[in-house]
Amino acid sequence: MFPELRHHEPSLDAVLDRLGAEHDAIHEVVERIDRDLVGLVGGTSTIADLQATVDVLTDTLLSHLAYEEAQLLEPMARYLR
Repeated sequence: MFPELRHHEPSLDAVLDRLGAEHDAIHEVVERIDRDLVGLVGGTSTIADLQATVDVLTDTLLSHLAYEEAQLLEPMARYLR
């Protein structure tokens, strides 16, 4: 989707760059959740550790999705039919 939007609306480059970076950050948090789960089973992390990481994911995703919707909903409706 991003390449198509970049092609049709180059003014969105900064928005798409930010969203791409946020996707990478979200991926990192999901990997932390995986490590916390493995640590929980192995006894090296706690439920509190896992909950803290899940809270980070929740906050990160909500912020990301709100920005994505605000910035891309209208351009997507215009170009991605």
